[in-house]
Order: sequence, then C-alpha cells, then structure tokens
Amino acid sequence: MEFYDVNFSYIDNKTLQEEFISIPEQSGGKLIPEGINKPGHLYTVGQSENGMIGVYKIETEMMNGTGKFSYSGIGSKKEAREALNTAFSYLKSNSSNISALISTKNKDYLMQVQDLNGIGMTNQLALPALVALCSAALNKHVLPSTAILGSLSIGGTIIKTEELANTLQVCLDSGAKRVLIPISSSADLTNVPPELIGNFSLIFYQSAEDAVFKALGVE
Repeated sequence: MEFYDVNFSYIDNKTLQEEFISIPEQSGGKLIPEGINKPGHLYTVGQSENGMIGVYKIETEMMNGTGKFSYSGIGSKKEAREALNTAFSYLKSNSSNISALISTKNKDYLMQVQDLNGIGMTNQLALPALVALCSAALNKHVLPSTAILGSLSIGGTIIKTEELANTLQVCLDSGAKRVLIPISSSADLTNVPPELIGNFSLIFYQSAEDAVFKALGVE
C-alpha cells in the first residue's frame, strides 16, 4: 500500500465516541495489520505453554457497570488467568498514576484473548492486558502496527522478554513495525542481528505506567 498511513474512522453522534474502521487492503495478510485498531485492541508476542513463540490479540470492551472484570479465550489455563487478574488488580491499585479518567468502580471490562497462531495460550499477558484495559478506559488506540513485549508480576515488577531474537523475528514475520520492549531486555539486543533490529522502531519502557503511556503515544 502506497498510502498505508491513511486511517478511517467515524464519530457516533449519540455517544460521541470515535470508531476506527479497518479495510481489507490494510492487512496485507499479516497477523498484525497496518492501520489503527479500536481502543482496547492490541497485539502481543510471547511464549506459549509449550515454548513456541506466537502472536496473541487482546480485545477489550468497557461498559457501565459495577467494576467487574471478565475474560474469555484462555480456556482453563491457570497461569493465563492469573496474569489477567494481575493486570486488573494493578489497574485498580494504580489507575490514579495513569489517569484520573480511568474508573474501575462504575465500569465493567470484558476481555478476549485470541491465539492467532494456534500454538497454545501464553501466560505473558499481564502487561499487555494492562495496556489494553487502559486503552479501553481512556478510549485511546494503541500505536499502529505495534507488538507489545514483556510482562508484569503481581508486585509490579516488569518481567523481561526471553529469547528476544526469536521473539523479534516472529514480530517481523507477523507484520509489526513498532515493538514495545522492557528496558531490562536492552542488554539482550547484542544477541540480535542488526538487520533484524533495523526493521523496527523499538520503544523501551521502564515501568507499567511508562508502557501504557508509550503504547498509547502519550508524552
């Protein structure tokens, strides 16, 4: 596509919310398509339970409610469930550090995780899920063509990406043009071929809040 940066959207006259529309020409057959996703939608790349590296799409919707968080798509995977609960718990405890506009008391959040490669679910979902929740809560889309790497512990510690070179190769093969990456993984870039690194705009983050701001393009 010569003009791949063109995006399409409309504003609902009743809700005043902006809805972004993707068209077939934008995807190019890649798992991570070009163009802007809806707020609350993003892509992450991580290891599955069997060690294979794959792409996972997270879709999040927010509605009026009483602060409930529900999710689907992860089956009975305990570690994946714990990761999603970690994300929502972190949001409830730290939303004021991100934006006063985020509500976890009178809004409900519904999240779906999709295993786009069919290789099995990953447990590296806490950090991407937090970004997705904030994206939905603030009605701000994640930067286009972005893959989010890394995870988050229950105590708020950023967990770096293992097998960085292989993970970046999957990002490239899947169509990512930007990669959000923990600063703690920067030392591992010495093991990544320069020609692979040159395919991306690498965006480093130091904390969960920093990851949210940078993923949403907030200065």
